[in-house]
Amino acid sequence: MSRLRDKYQSEIAGKLAKDFQFSNPMQIPKLTKISVNMGLGEAVQNPKIIDSALEELTQITGQKPMITRARKSIATFKLREGMPIGVAVTLRRDRMYEFLDRLINLALPRVRDFRGVSPKGFDGRGNFTMGIKEQIIFPEISYDQVQKVNGLNVTMVTTAKTDDEAHRLLTYFGMPFRK
Repeated sequence: MSRLRDKYQSEIAGKLAKDFQFSNPMQIPKLTKISVNMGLGEAVQNPKIIDSALEELTQITGQKPMITRARKSIATFKLREGMPIGVAVTLRRDRMYEFLDRLINLALPRVRDFRGVSPKGFDGRGNFTMGIKEQIIFPEISYDQVQKVNGLNVTMVTTAKTDDEAHRLLTYFGMPFRK
């Protein structure tokens, strides 16, 4: 079992129940999944970018991503329906907690001029999305093998009903939010 899952079960769940006066243990918010998405618009001109992005996202998450394809054709972007334009992976259970642990403790401190994660990424329903400008902050990625620096989106889906509950949950996990 992962370190963050143990921490959630032993400490965080009790703190959340006390903070929000939850009487039923099923009311306590928890993390259900983390979705990592890498959009590659330039894959229209250079399809080889998809292969390197697949390999990098596999190294980062420990799970093979799926290729996302264009839903409809857009002539201005020279995009045809069905063309590969990104890669995405959904993490659940132990892989999710392992990824969150590495994101908080290893990757985010390596960001240049890091002042904390913006708390504006909540959607009103307890889910949090953040953007990472370069994939090279993850220790699994070797800077020498990177063909192109790409950004990625990380979405954390929780069972929290409000943003305040989700913010508290992620803060207890150790997410370094900006003040």
